[in-house]
Amino acid sequence: MKLFLISFISLLVDRLIKVIVTFSISFGERVVIIRDFFNLTYVTNDGAAFSILSGNTLLLIVLTIIALVLIVCFYLLDKSTSNKEKIVIALLIGGILGNLYDRVVYGHVIDYLEFNIFGYNFPIFNFADIVIVVSIFSLCILTFRKKDDNNGEIKSEQQS
Repeated sequence: MKLFLISFISLLVDRLIKVIVTFSISFGERVVIIRDFFNLTYVTNDGAAFSILSGNTLLLIVLTIIALVLIVCFYLLDKSTSNKEKIVIALLIGGILGNLYDRVVYGHVIDYLEFNIFGYNFPIFNFADIVIVVSIFSLCILTFRKKDDNNGEIKSEQQS
């Protein structure tokens, strides 16, 4: 139940921010927050990260659902998954659901965070994308830390 709540809160925060952006900023409008570094820019993306598979919304929906099923089967139902890993996975699921909601309801994902880092205009993204990337990175760290230094075997973190 706690994991469901974590996923739901992550999804809710993503939806709330996207609603605020869509009602506050016109499509394509750029609101400068920190000049030459950070803007809020309301755009959409009908592809995945970096517009990969652009125009393939149905395929992305199917792949997302398959990924969610695999995540639940391989991590949440696995008895050796630690509580920390389960929390990270719950956040990951919330982020994935945030972008899935957009694809199913609108046919594209709503993006709004625009950064210019040392002259490079990074692709515009959203809160769900941040949650997904941070969760995957955290899951990798937790997985590597789980390895036993002596023999390289995976050891289970004590569950509470």
